Amino acid sequence: MRRELIEAAVARIRELSGLRPRVCVVLGSGLGGVVDIVEDGERINYGEIEGFPRPQVEGHEGQLVMGRVGEVCVGVLQGRVHLYEGVTAEEVVLPVRTLIRLGAKFVVLTNAAGGINEGFEPGDLMCIDDQINLQGTNPLIGANEGGYGPRFPDMSCAYDKELREILDSAARAEGIELRHGVYAGVLGPAYETPAEVRMLRILGADAVGMSTVGEAIAARHMGARVCGISLITNKAAGVGKGELSHEEVKRVAAGAAGRCMRLLARAIAEMGKIV
Repeated sequence: MRRELIEAAVARIRELSGLRPRVCVVLGSGLGGVVDIVEDGERINYGEIEGFPRPQVEGHEGQLVMGRVGEVCVGVLQGRVHLYEGVTAEEVVLPVRTLIRLGAKFVVLTNAAGGINEGFEPGDLMCIDDQINLQGTNPLIGANEGGYGPRFPDMSCAYDKELREILDSAARAEGIELRHGVYAGVLGPAYETPAEVRMLRILGADAVGMSTVGEAIAARHMGARVCGISLITNKAAGVGKGELSHEEVKRVAAGAAGRCMRLLARAIAEMGKIV
């Protein structure tokens, strides 16, 4: 773990903003528009923050937006980097670790995912109940920084039960159907084959993507409480028909952005009430 990079990023953000986030939100592929829920947002380009990796994938803007959702101070990571871009697991999770060091107690992870569960349709929102890390690496590999967390963090409740209940309550209040399931994180960047999707279903996955699992591990290592939402942008290979494409991911994500905004705005307001 490169503690010095995290601490340098924390110091730089403190220079640029006086806000201290209570909630960290990571916006996945095509969901950058959800940042509009932030009031009086202060926008900081990742390039202005020492050590922050810059996303190279379309649909990941690469901005930190500091502001408020209702009465709750938030730091929204508008875009993320992925392992398949040639970065390390440590680099992938550095922005989330930085916001936790800045004061975030809650981390909300979002992503675009392929639907493995045959009952899911493109445009569905899924509350992540648990995850399967199939990326072949882990952000905790290497020397442990004891000041950040334990050598062997417990992941038996990776996705916080109370936060999942808050998401369910917010969805009901907004009239949004919220599915539940297990998210499998794979390396990418190629989409999965039908045989791989059948394997993932046997393993218990309901959705698959190329992000999120490392961030959840790093956040739990640092003691933050985590919840996650997958936007099902397509049926996974062999489940649906037709070719898979990033253009389709972005199109479906854009159509679901309004529901995501309403769900997150209400849920974040409730998280702000937790002592």
